[in-house]
Amino acid sequence: MDLGIRGRRALVSASSKGLGRGVAEALAAAGVDLVLNARGQAALAATAAEITGRYGVRVLAVAGDITDAGACAEVLAAAGAVDILVTNAGGPPPGHWSDWSRDDFLRAIDANMLTPVALMQACLPGMIAQGWGRVVNITSAAVKSPIAELGLSNTARAGLTGFVAGTARQVARHGVTINNLLPGLHATDRATALDAGAAAKAGITPAEAAARRAAGIPAGRYGTAAEFGAACAFLCSAHAGYIIGQNILLDGGAANATF
Repeated sequence: MDLGIRGRRALVSASSKGLGRGVAEALAAAGVDLVLNARGQAALAATAAEITGRYGVRVLAVAGDITDAGACAEVLAAAGAVDILVTNAGGPPPGHWSDWSRDDFLRAIDANMLTPVALMQACLPGMIAQGWGRVVNITSAAVKSPIAELGLSNTARAGLTGFVAGTARQVARHGVTINNLLPGLHATDRATALDAGAAAKAGITPAEAAARRAAGIPAGRYGTAAEFGAACAFLCSAHAGYIIGQNILLDGGAANATF
């Protein structure tokens, strides 16, 4: 399918690897020029070079921690006007409710709520002015099916979900869509870290922990960054203009709910 976005320009944060890279590759395959961001300069440069060589699109790489206000401003200044925004950032660490301090919550909210809000506030005016734009926030399946040990993530991403619910409906009349993609377990560094934590707690190997978790997913496996990227690219496409303010699970059926 032609997504109808060839020649558009997208900013994708945290995109040197994992789900962010999956999104970047899918958009590049659709002919979208990219502004990529990640904390690691070397990994980001390598990803940018590989995508440029494979897809022939223009790629600008801007290293920096997108959750830092100064670095975020630098990324936005370098990106300029964009047609597509995909927000993404690593989630806070797991833990127990009794151990989290006010500062822990503030860090989580700053990274996983206020940073994507700031990116949207910066990019939405230009999208509105041109009468077209796409925003996708990569959040978490925990928004719909909370994970006890990921309480910091549950809290911050629920706040972002509330912001998007109202804002998406305010900007839709201008041809701008905002939606959230909620990943479950995917084969990324985040899953590897969580598998390691689960393994240590249960006294088993990380491979055994991963197998146990995969067995609890109806699809019987972890998702891939490529299939996640393809879903995101469709939400960014010319065909998704009537999808507004939705929270779409990509979790292999793990959330056992009708709605």
